[in-house]
Amino acid sequence: MQYNKVEICGVNTSKLKVLTEKEKTELLKRVRQGDKKAREELINGNLRLVLSVIQRFTNRGENLDDLFQVGCIGLMKAIDHFDVTQGVKFSTYGVPMIIGEIRRYLRDNNSVRVSRSMRDTAYKAMQIKEELTAKNGKEPTVEEIAKKMDIRREDVVLALEAIVEPVSLYEPVFSDGGDSIYVMDQVGDNNDDANWLDEIALKQAINDLSDREKKILSMRFFQGKTQMEVAAEIGISQAQVSRLEKGALDKVKKDI
Repeated sequence: MQYNKVEICGVNTSKLKVLTEKEKTELLKRVRQGDKKAREELINGNLRLVLSVIQRFTNRGENLDDLFQVGCIGLMKAIDHFDVTQGVKFSTYGVPMIIGEIRRYLRDNNSVRVSRSMRDTAYKAMQIKEELTAKNGKEPTVEEIAKKMDIRREDVVLALEAIVEPVSLYEPVFSDGGDSIYVMDQVGDNNDDANWLDEIALKQAINDLSDREKKILSMRFFQGKTQMEVAAEIGISQAQVSRLEKGALDKVKKDI
């Protein structure tokens, strides 16, 4: 398959270096001090991250060399804006930045025409989102973005939705240790009354779960929160939330 080719943009992907989290942290600290050599080493040590991200775009007929270059721009932006004091893994911050840069590239080359003013509003909103994320260590709400832009919340939502390409609910958005997170895992629903967790008497089965598992199931299926929102509130990665949720559901089903 094309995305398994050895070379992309002249880079031998089979020989890409992989940095440990400790190495990344040390290099990021040096980057903050203006060390250009550390920045270059950090970029080269995270090219596999870019490669893993662009694989999700292989079914769109885009040139992988172009996507790889655009992804590297996103990687460099992530390196320049990442705050090492937040206690977050670099990949957790870098992946959305790389995806965002690629999506912007695809939107600019999209055949569907969107008005210039709406496109400008959307790009400004995304820029402010990145700035607030870098500043606060977490993604801002739509209300926070709208307040910063001094426009209505509805205008921000409309502009962002106008430039978003439709995707399948089963499209993978992230993978960690073999456990993929799909679009449908990020969809929240505030009207989960019909959900089987609300319909079946699960008290006995749920009592056997750990406190963390109970909290995750409650937030996901009773409060309608997305895995990303749950991860931010509990303080773990979205991939961990996905694994814990799946494990808890398996336990409940087995007990029932």
